Amino acid sequence: MRRKRIKEVVLKRLKLKDSWVVCFVLGLVMMNYPFVSIFNKASLFLGIPLLYLYFSGGWLFSIFIVYLFSRAASHDSESGGRS
Repeated sequence: MRRKRIKEVVLKRLKLKDSWVVCFVLGLVMMNYPFVSIFNKASLFLGIPLLYLYFSGGWLFSIFIVYLFSRAASHDSESGGRS
């Protein structure tokens, strides 16, 4: 029961249109100078440069966020737009 309530709360928060804007701006900030320079080092993690891991991880995370938003939108359309 608790898990269902948590799922409902998360889906309700993801329905906010402002969330899309916040995630877009966060993505822009994370892919620009201050953050990219942190990971632009000559060190490797498991034989892969840190910058490549940073970009790949950010890309996968953004795909996951879009997936969550699409799930929230489909859940809203299935319920008929009722709150």
